[in-house]
Amino acid sequence: MTNGLRTDAGPERVLHPQRLLAESLGTFLLVLSAAGAVVVDELSHGQIGRAAEVTAPGLTVMAVILSLGALSGAHLNPVVTVAFALRGDFPWARVPGYVIAQLIGSVAACGLLRAMFGRVGGVGVTLPGPGVGGAQAVVMELVLTAGLITVILGTASEGRNVGGLSAVAVGGYVALAGLWSSPVTDASMNPARSLGPDIVSGDFVSWWIYVVGPFAGGLAAVIFAYLLRGAGGEAAAKEAAQGSPTEPRDA
Repeated sequence: MTNGLRTDAGPERVLHPQRLLAESLGTFLLVLSAAGAVVVDELSHGQIGRAAEVTAPGLTVMAVILSLGALSGAHLNPVVTVAFALRGDFPWARVPGYVIAQLIGSVAACGLLRAMFGRVGGVGVTLPGPGVGGAQAVVMELVLTAGLITVILGTASEGRNVGGLSAVAVGGYVALAGLWSSPVTDASMNPARSLGPDIVSGDFVSWWIYVVGPFAGGLAAVIFAYLLRGAGGEAAAKEAAQGSPTEPRDA
C-alpha cells in the first residue's frame, strides 16, 4: 500500500529477496489483523464489533508502512503493485515476485488462524452482505479501490509527497472505507486479503468479486492519475513505490 516516503537510505542498498520478505511479512500482518478480527469476533460472540474489525486493518497498514515501507514500498496489495507498474514507477519485472510474496503472506496468516481456531468465521473470508448481488459487490469494490489507489498515488507524487503522513492517509482511508461500506462487501480492496481465506478455507464462491472489482478500480485510479497529473515516472513516486535503492545487479 506504499509508504509515499522520501527515504534517506544513503548508500544502503536493499537486496531483492529482502524486498520480497518485507512484502510477505507486511501482508501477513495486514491479513492477520483483518481476517483475525473476524475470527476473534465470532469466537468472542461479538466482543470485537464491526467498527474494530475495519479499524484494525487500517491501523496495521499505517504501522507496516512506517516500519517496512522504506524496504519494499509496503504495497501489501497486488492492485497497488500493478498500479505503480502502470504508472511507470515500478519495474514490471518485479511485479510477479511481489504478488506471489503478498499471496504467501496472506495464506500464511490465514493458515495460522485456521491452525489455532479451525474454520471459525470462515477464516476471515470476505463475502457480499445479505441481499447484495454480485454486480453490486463488484461495483462497490471497484469504487472503494479506486479511492484507495488514488490516495496512494497522490501521496506518492512529486507535488504531494507528504512523508510519514502518507501512512496516516492510506491507513485512514482503509479504516474509513470499512466503517461505511463493510456491510456491503467487507471492504476488502485487496485480492491478496480475500484470496488468502478462500485458499485456506476452500471457499471460492465469491473470489471473482474481490479480484475483478479491485483491479478494475486500480485501473480507473491510474487513468484518473494520468488525467490529473500526467504520466508517472517521477523520482519521488519511484522512491515511494520501490523503497530504498537496489543492489547494483538488481533488475
